[in-house]
Amino acid sequence: MKKIFALTVLLLSVQLQSQTFVKFNGATALLAIPNIGIETSIGEKTTFSADIMASFWESFDGHHPMKFITVTPEIRYHFKEKYNGFYAGAHIGADKYELQKWNYWDSNRYEDGFGYRIGATVGYNLKLNDKFVLDFFVGGGWHQGFYHGYYNDGTPGRYEKAPNYNKSGEWLPYRGGVMISYKL
Repeated sequence: MKKIFALTVLLLSVQLQSQTFVKFNGATALLAIPNIGIETSIGEKTTFSADIMASFWESFDGHHPMKFITVTPEIRYHFKEKYNGFYAGAHIGADKYELQKWNYWDSNRYEDGFGYRIGATVGYNLKLNDKFVLDFFVGGGWHQGFYHGYYNDGTPGRYEKAPNYNKSGEWLPYRGGVMISYKL
């Protein structure tokens, strides 16, 4: 019983000293693509951030699918102090998608698959007050996708003939926006 009590006191004291923010991306919200996350302190100048972004758009123009979900856990190093000033982060994330690749925008093809991303983020935290922070950020890196390629004009079958999944690896910018962060 004493061990449980000591562990509870320890966990509560750590939580009281940690700084945890919930956040949402105002820039992607304008496109009706929710991006929400949480960021918490793990060291003197380091934080752990995790966010989820999803698009539920069947299509922007009626022909090109634009559905996806991404999960991005990230370790961030803040150069000045946590949640104030410039930072850099490294992440590994996963995604599931049904969308048209950037190099097929003028065709009748789209991809249905999943992938992983390894990359970096750079950003700037603008502290508004004790409770609110604006987080301006951009990021990108290597994306490796595994997908089936289909036609979006009703043509049956796949446009590619890979026996299992077709694969595509690319260096891409894939993150960005303005997170509006609220301290819990």
